[in-house]
Amino acid sequence: MAGDTPTADALSFDLSDRFLAAAEEWGDARVMTGSAAVEAKVEQALLEIEHLVSGATAVEFDLEDETIVYEPSDDLGAFLTDQSAETGLEPDRLLKLHVDLFARAFLEDSN
Repeated sequence: MAGDTPTADALSFDLSDRFLAAAEEWGDARVMTGSAAVEAKVEQALLEIEHLVSGATAVEFDLEDETIVYEPSDDLGAFLTDQSAETGLEPDRLLKLHVDLFARAFLEDSN
């Protein structure tokens, strides 16, 4: 039944080495500190995901070291819960994979 699908609560995951390397590259190009670059790249990735699923134009998250804690919108939570049921992967893992897909977004390729 639509509307009865439980949604994901706050999710947490560690950033991948791929994501951290992309954030470092992005920050170097903008003369940003490493932590500021990681935070900006996380915000970009979460915002892109939220906007695609729910139309959101802002996100809030906690970043401690390399761990993200994020409470998805109801729409994104339901989306991740549905994907979890279909794939057998936990919503946290799915969000991490989606965030990692956006790791290199907005980077200028020099190749």
